[in-house]
Order: sequence, then C-alpha cells, then structure tokens
Amino acid sequence: MPSITATIKPYPQPDIIQVELPILMCHGYAGGVSALISHAPLHEPCMLFRSRGAVAFAPNIVPYASIETRAEEWMTRIHALQQQYGFEKFHVIAHSMGGLDMRYAIAKMDAASSVASLTTIASPHQGTTMAELVLKTPGPLRGPMKQFFDWMGAQMYAEAKSDSLAAVEQLTREYVQEEFNPTIADHPDVAYYSYSAATGKGTDEPLNPIYSIQNGLIYDQEGPNDGFVSVDSAKWGHHHGTMPIGHIEQTMIQVAGGRKKLVDKVWVDVLTAISQY
Repeated sequence: MPSITATIKPYPQPDIIQVELPILMCHGYAGGVSALISHAPLHEPCMLFRSRGAVAFAPNIVPYASIETRAEEWMTRIHALQQQYGFEKFHVIAHSMGGLDMRYAIAKMDAASSVASLTTIASPHQGTTMAELVLKTPGPLRGPMKQFFDWMGAQMYAEAKSDSLAAVEQLTREYVQEEFNPTIADHPDVAYYSYSAATGKGTDEPLNPIYSIQNGLIYDQEGPNDGFVSVDSAKWGHHHGTMPIGHIEQTMIQVAGGRKKLVDKVWVDVLTAISQY
C-alpha cells in the first residue's frame, strides 16, 4: 500500500518575480465605473503582482477629469507613498488615459525625479476615434450624459471635481496630436515602454458584444483596436507588443471564465518585462 505522502502532489506556488523598485499602477478615464464592480481600478492586477512578490499599489483618483487635474492627483499619490514608505522612485504602469496623465506629470510636474520607467497599456497616445464618437452625441443627450457621469464621479470620489466632458475633449485625435504631443516631451531620465491591444474586428480574438459597434467604427478609422484604443495609437517608446485582450478585460473587469488564464498571463508577462528594466 503506497504511503500517504507518496500520493500527495505539491501545491503549485507561483514563481516570485523580483522587481527592484515599487510599482505604481495608474488607472484610466473610466476607472471609476470599474470601481462599482471591483474594489478599485486595477486592483486585481495589483493583487496579482503582489502574489508574485512585487511591491505594487493601485490607488484611486478622480475618474473623470482633465489630464492636468488627474496628473496633479497622481503626483499627490506618489508623494504620499514616498512619505509613508520612504520610496524614492517607482516603475509606473498606466492604463488608457492614465498614460497621458503620467506623460504630462513627467514633463510638467517634475515626476521624472520619482519615476524610473513608464509602461503604458492601451493608452491613446495619438487620441481615439471613441472620444470623437462621444462628442458627436446629439446635444439633448450629451448634457444629461455629462451630468450623470459627473454625478457618478462625485459619488465615487469626492476629493476632486469630476468633469467628464473635459476629459473626453482631451482624448480626440486632433487634441492629442496637435496640442498635447507637441508640448509634452519625453524626459531623458525616464524609460518609456508601451503595449497595444486588439480584439474583435480584424483579429481572431473575441470581444464582448457590448463593444462591437464602437470596435467596428474605430477599426474603420484607425485599424485594429481593443474596443477603445487602436494598436497604432497605443504605441509609445519601446513597444513590447499587442495584447490579445479587450480594453475592459485589461483591468480584469468583465473577464469571461475561459479567458481569465489568458488575462493573468498577459499581466504576468508585463511584470516579467518590468523586472528586466
């Protein structure tokens, strides 16, 4: 009769991924909506990072506001973490609009002294057709829509005033390419990396049907995209590659059961890349 110990399989333990610096994770425009479903925007990827041994933080800021306002909020979070834990610098991972926030903070608010690297994930570095579609919403609908999002932002985050329309106006291709990019220079002391993402039209990857119309409209203007941001727009600095997951999936929200392992793997790959910076 075999011994009990001979039949017990070792419990699988995740590999520890050693990262030299703490990681700050910056959420995007619609992060506040995610907070209604999850603990906080990017909370789940942050917990995954911690399970692999990384020191990671995913704080909340105002969900709907201008790049300038959000950048100020991120600087407040950086200084608070430095004061509380004695950190000097961070590797920053910024999702969606968060990437523009942090580019602004680095260029205009001396965040470069606190940021060793900026890795953006599906950030609209050339703007997005999606913002332009929102701004084309008929006037009678646009006003109530803005009021609703601003009210929702106030319920979720009262420390700063939400301004959903101002944020959307800064995400158009015209604004980002003609006003933002020409005045927001990369800092020589910060390493810039990026990931794009593509699902739905033009790919073999499934997309939540809720986003199929906008996915197709963005595809017609910009090509493959993740339902919000195109592959081409997401490239900035050293481009690591294109993730096969949708924009909301990237936050680990609305992930179908069969795709959980894929989303986890994508994030572990991001952490592995950061460990080599």
